[in-house]
Amino acid sequence: MQKRILLVLLVIISFNGLSQDNLSAKFFGFSFHPDGDLNAENMPTKLDKNGVVVINLGMIFGYESFFHKDRLSYKIGTAFYSDCGGLFSGLFHVGLRGVILQRKRFSISGGVGPTFIYRRSWYSKFDEYVNSGFYNGNETDFWQYKFLWYGGEFEFNYKLNNSLDLSTTFIPGYPKLLELSFGVRYRFKTKSESDYIKSK
Repeated sequence: MQKRILLVLLVIISFNGLSQDNLSAKFFGFSFHPDGDLNAENMPTKLDKNGVVVINLGMIFGYESFFHKDRLSYKIGTAFYSDCGGLFSGLFHVGLRGVILQRKRFSISGGVGPTFIYRRSWYSKFDEYVNSGFYNGNETDFWQYKFLWYGGEFEFNYKLNNSLDLSTTFIPGYPKLLELSFGVRYRFKTKSESDYIKSK
């Protein structure tokens, strides 16, 4: 696990040296199970008896770099949080993104790409845990995990000033899981913007 975290940090640093576009940091958040969850009794932060809405505590960090004008980009992201059962979880995502809607102060982007999700095994924590089949891993494993080729997100941004946005991410994993997180996005000044400011 430590090797994976180190790899994530090295990738982020290497991209940061090559390009300057935006960094995001968001509080995670809320999880939604539209049909409830079989393990709702094991969710200490659920807001209803069926586990439809659950509070998660953690952070999501992302780095985005545009490669075609201001419309197409790639993004890497990682998250560390307590899952619906209150156990340590995380994810790593790499994806291609496109701007869906762009207004003066508001924008919507969407993206898709491979995502690796992991969590501390629920088998070791909950005696009445029922495996829904979503996560891989058995009773003797320390971790449960899932790899998705098609993991994606929608991001909503509201421009506060020339560098900072209010940012919300929605992960539409219907019908199993939908997730919502809130935070900020910091946009680096491009070289042309920096040169313009210095000339003023």
